[in-house]
Amino acid sequence: MNEFNFPENFVTSLSEEPGFDVENFINAHQNIAPPTSLRINPFKKPALKTDGQVLWCAEGHYLNERPSFTFDPLFHAGCYYVQEASSMFIDHILKHIRQNNHDPIKILDLCAAPGGKSTLINSAINGDDLLVSNEIIKTRVPVLCDNLNRWGTPNSIVSNNDPKDFSRLSGFFDIILVDAPCSGSGMFRKDLQAMNEWSETNVNLCHQRQERILADIYPALNEGGYLIYSTCSYSHQENEDILDWLCTEFEVESLRIPIYKEWGIVETQSTQQKAWGYRFYPGKVKGEGLFAACLKKKGQTDQLPSFKTKGPQKLALKEIELVKEYIIKRENFYFFKVNDDWLAINKVHKESLDTLQRHLYIKKSGVRIGKLMGNDLIPDHELALSILVNKELFLQTPLDYNQAIQYLRRENIDINVNEKGWSLMTYEGHSLGWAKLLPNRINNYFPKEMRIIASSPFQAS
Repeated sequence: MNEFNFPENFVTSLSEEPGFDVENFINAHQNIAPPTSLRINPFKKPALKTDGQVLWCAEGHYLNERPSFTFDPLFHAGCYYVQEASSMFIDHILKHIRQNNHDPIKILDLCAAPGGKSTLINSAINGDDLLVSNEIIKTRVPVLCDNLNRWGTPNSIVSNNDPKDFSRLSGFFDIILVDAPCSGSGMFRKDLQAMNEWSETNVNLCHQRQERILADIYPALNEGGYLIYSTCSYSHQENEDILDWLCTEFEVESLRIPIYKEWGIVETQSTQQKAWGYRFYPGKVKGEGLFAACLKKKGQTDQLPSFKTKGPQKLALKEIELVKEYIIKRENFYFFKVNDDWLAINKVHKESLDTLQRHLYIKKSGVRIGKLMGNDLIPDHELALSILVNKELFLQTPLDYNQAIQYLRRENIDINVNEKGWSLMTYEGHSLGWAKLLPNRINNYFPKEMRIIASSPFQAS
């Protein structure tokens, strides 16, 4: 294990925090390795060997050792997401607030990259619900898009906007998740560099930034909607103090989330407003440091200004009919073009898409199907990983492990084929991407920017 030299004043600053046990905390960091956990994609349901379930998330599982995920084809197929176990508590909050309300909702994940909480939300909602995943930092948007593409669902939109831009969407969202940028002390056990960056000054700066982000985003929450707030920090200033500030500045009420004693989660209340919060300490939970809370908006929300909805794109009906054939349940989808690419999103989200396009910078919407060349489709990688792809229209080429790694490296694949045309390349029944089968060769269409370039850490059997 790593030798932990905590930042000066850090442990002392936590001495009065609810549920803090200094000996247990230090022992967890010095002597207990961080657990490895992942969350299974319920839309793909791979066969995986795991070592116990995450207590607060049905799809969350632990592994007894950390494998090389880069060299697991099922990872590239979007069959699971490698996610820290404590952060999966958001799933429990979502299921609690939706247990008696199944009306369609719109959810915003404000600080979404790399996509862990977005794929978690996507697993907890259905096709009539809409997820908007926003990332403030432009360079982090591609990995967010890639992870949502792997997840394969069509009811998500990715945007690249500052929180203040969402004030234009008054009352648009029913649930907003703010997994706020923070001082990162909850991740010390996994990220030693975070310790070097921690300081009391940085904690105070993060507190101010968190207030600004929450104030900017609050108008976009609908009356009766829910604000889920989380950090990976132990500091009171970034957690309970933020809850007190929210309850003082805005008309919100704190929501108490049911938990079980055996989970090891510490339930807290803020000093002034007695708002409920939930603390995760390594050593008490099988996971890293986290704080989470949920508040319900009571105050009235201004109506989103009305505007003339865009009419349908003037698209060739023949092309639409051709494109429709490539997805299943096509009657439930709205088809549209962005430049030469055809895309599909659930029909119920067309108006929301129009509204978001008017106010935000959109980077991804629905599922990209591909380009038409005459009457033929050049299929997009998104379609291959999508749960919508009509597999009956395509060849399917099963790969063993070594062949799958060749494919994911974008190398020539050591396989003999007798058929011609576009083929889904599959591993254990799950799609990895496209290849074009030709009489004397296979053209590998796995995206260049996503290919495996690392050296294998083990010799494949």
